[in-house]
Amino acid sequence: MVLNYIWIAFFIVAFIVALGRLLIGGDTGVFTELVNASFDSAKLGFEVSIGLTGILSLWLGIMKIGEKSGVIQAFARFSSPVFSKLFPGIPKDHPATGSIFMNISANLLGLDNAATPMGLKAMQQLQELNTEKNTASNPMIMFLCINASGLTLIPITILMYRTQLGAVNPTDVFLPILLATFTSTLVAVLSVCFIQKINILQKNLLLFFGGLGLFIGALAYIFTTMEQEKVSLYSTLFANMLLFSIICGFIICGVRKRINVYDAFIEGAKDGFHTAITIIPYLVAILVGIAVFRASGAMDFLIEGVRLGLASVGVDTEFVGGLPTMLMKPLSGSGSRGMMIDAMNSYGADSFVGRLACVAQGSTDTTFYVIALYYGSIGIRNSKYTLQCSLLADLASAISAVLFTYMFFSYA
Repeated sequence: MVLNYIWIAFFIVAFIVALGRLLIGGDTGVFTELVNASFDSAKLGFEVSIGLTGILSLWLGIMKIGEKSGVIQAFARFSSPVFSKLFPGIPKDHPATGSIFMNISANLLGLDNAATPMGLKAMQQLQELNTEKNTASNPMIMFLCINASGLTLIPITILMYRTQLGAVNPTDVFLPILLATFTSTLVAVLSVCFIQKINILQKNLLLFFGGLGLFIGALAYIFTTMEQEKVSLYSTLFANMLLFSIICGFIICGVRKRINVYDAFIEGAKDGFHTAITIIPYLVAILVGIAVFRASGAMDFLIEGVRLGLASVGVDTEFVGGLPTMLMKPLSGSGSRGMMIDAMNSYGADSFVGRLACVAQGSTDTTFYVIALYYGSIGIRNSKYTLQCSLLADLASAISAVLFTYMFFSYA
């Protein structure tokens, strides 16, 4: 319901701003821009969905082998001590737990191409447990909010962009990104736990989040002592080795269980094609709404209004240059990436704003895209409080990105 109102608001605000540009500024091309943006984004939504078909077919095929060979169930048992507390609505050792575990693990390593199919598989399995097929269940909401918070240990793409744009030390944003994305995920989990009345002080959860915090601290220390070339080399090598090892491991386990791995793969791959077709209207809808909001100039008016408001009360406005990336991130991954690159081009890769844009880009995920993609794949129309909790995590990531950038780079 909330997503419905926001989608309508995109068009209403876009029309009002565009009409103002026409009547006050004499911009006769503004409505042409809106129409072109609508058509281009609709085309993009279709292309993204079709582009996912191959990846979905590959990974859902591999996941089907994992299901029939018992690997997914083994992951479910391994993660049960923690996930049974965060997802109390999932029966013990249910395959959905294993799929959720693999999705979160892939996201942690920045393996987007693997994480998305695993996440969609998890949603299909959660839908089987859902008694109200049009309404999001509690486990779905927790899962979506964790995904939207975008916890990633190795932001290799951002480091590569910083290298290409001439940053003296491209990895200097690694620790701020890690701290900001951890904050975002923690806020997402805590907010959902509060609404679902999950006791966060349970021993297993405290040990998990405490251990994760220590691991992130140790990883941050190791990476900050390494040269940028080695960071890129080792992180990429480790991620790709792990990814291919998962594929081979699933196949080997299937052979050991004496199942027909080829037929199992084909069975799962067929689901990939069906899922890709199903999500097309949902992606087209959300991408068109975002595109017209941007094309109308509403985003520019919003940012300039924030700048003027803060300046009027004497607040430092240096961080406002990073706001386009922060505001665009929940709406569009490619849009926020473009904003990040533009910030580094305009202000410099090693400037305060350039670094802030990188930290903001790496601290959360594209909330609206994730919700539209995952819920759209199983026909969920009532997302309940998913969007509110996800946007709260986005707000936490934006605030923490600003604070940590000031903390680490206020001298820049």
